[in-house]
Amino acid sequence: MNIVVTVKQVVDPNLPSGFISIDAASQKIVSTYGLPPVMNGYDANALEAALKLREAHGGKVTVICLGDNASRTTLKRAHAMGADAVVLLSDPAWLELDSAATGRVLAAAIRKIGAVDLVLCGRQASDTDAGQVLFWIAAELGMPAVCPVSKIEESGAERLVVQRLMDDGFQRVAVTLPALLGISSEINEPRAPSLKGTMLAGRSMAPMWKSSDLGALDLTPRLSLRSIEIQTRTSTATLIEGATPAAKGAALADKLHEAGLI
Repeated sequence: MNIVVTVKQVVDPNLPSGFISIDAASQKIVSTYGLPPVMNGYDANALEAALKLREAHGGKVTVICLGDNASRTTLKRAHAMGADAVVLLSDPAWLELDSAATGRVLAAAIRKIGAVDLVLCGRQASDTDAGQVLFWIAAELGMPAVCPVSKIEESGAERLVVQRLMDDGFQRVAVTLPALLGISSEINEPRAPSLKGTMLAGRSMAPMWKSSDLGALDLTPRLSLRSIEIQTRTSTATLIEGATPAAKGAALADKLHEAGLI
């Protein structure tokens, strides 16, 4: 099974809000103190799913990343986790693409790789949570797309049966290959890079494809980001008083009733 996984390097979503800011010129989230970026979490889940499919059916896992030269850090992690090949897509013409154009570049890279049975993407990127690029990729490649996928129940040479998350449960969907799946975090826990893999990745250099390698592409913007905001969450706590445990329990019940929770 020939699988391609798309990954993105993002600002660590676990950083406190005080450690990130919005760059006014690019309208992008940046780390205030220059803390290192990480692989997008959902993309790590997608890579883990690809590695498990390769273990079950054989084949090859290729990871592609669209970004600047710093994105090699994320590709090294992908290689260390077990990817067979990694490719960096980097060109000055691709630095400020919208979701549609990003999908078009990634699709062109996938076509250049050759015959592909399955494309796995994270359901969305943690820096924008837009969740649009994967559908542009599928449209460009003429593939069916299923998202968000929380489980792969059955896998074979011609089709997959997956669980697609819904607000109140999930759908069981059979999809014919080749296809694209948008992977959600419920599907697995990404493996840690092995020591051997880390050593091999440290000595490897991902090939870099530029616009000249993919041919002429229509990158006309179709979407316009007007603004992005970071909201700071606050929380408060109330200490329940009472002379005895029973009194504290009764007071807690009263508070919950007042809040409409019971």
